[in-house]
Amino acid sequence: MHSDTKRKRHHDTSPEHESGNVLLIILLAIVLLGALSVALQGTSGSGAHIDRETLMMHSGEIKRYASELERAVLFVRQNGISESDIRFAHPDAHSDYGDLSADTDPTDQVFHKLGGAAKYRAPPSGINDGSAWEFYGHTALPEVGSNEAELIAVLPNVTSEFCTKINDDIGYAAQPTDTGTCINGGATERFDSGTQFESTPNTVISANFSVKPSTEGCVECSGTYHYYRVLLAR
Repeated sequence: MHSDTKRKRHHDTSPEHESGNVLLIILLAIVLLGALSVALQGTSGSGAHIDRETLMMHSGEIKRYASELERAVLFVRQNGISESDIRFAHPDAHSDYGDLSADTDPTDQVFHKLGGAAKYRAPPSGINDGSAWEFYGHTALPEVGSNEAELIAVLPNVTSEFCTKINDDIGYAAQPTDTGTCINGGATERFDSGTQFESTPNTVISANFSVKPSTEGCVECSGTYHYYRVLLAR
């Protein structure tokens, strides 16, 4: 009996048994570190924050889509449409932009295959408050065209993190600000059949835009952030 007990004790403290325990401890440590990493990401900011890789992906996606919209406006102009007659109607856009199905000559429509042939896209989740793209003709940007208002696309209410990423990519030395009407003009400035280009445009402070001509960027208006892209310089 004594011999069996001794052999059992020897078996429990064998190198194989000890190495198994060490491996188990290592695996548990890896699991705990992974859980801690996820927890830290979830508490690093507000619920609207997204990780760096996703932010990079979305910023590239937004800039590519803005380029698509710019090309679509060019296509509409090549159809012989005047700058004031460019339209942004779509079933998913705000009704202020018009009724796409009611346009008998859709060659003026940015989101019609006979016009600009652009696809209407909602912004990716997490980069703004869910607001849709807006289109305005009320702001003049530094050294873009003349002193007249540009036709611009605006993605309203983006996060400060997204704004910083966009501006860093472009090369702005500091956050551009707009102390005027705001580049996000709201419902009253939507570019439609009743509202086109403002004769007295909203003018941003040129010194706040270290990259000129300032055809793209993210602007702060009284604590809110808005991405913009010039679709047509005037």
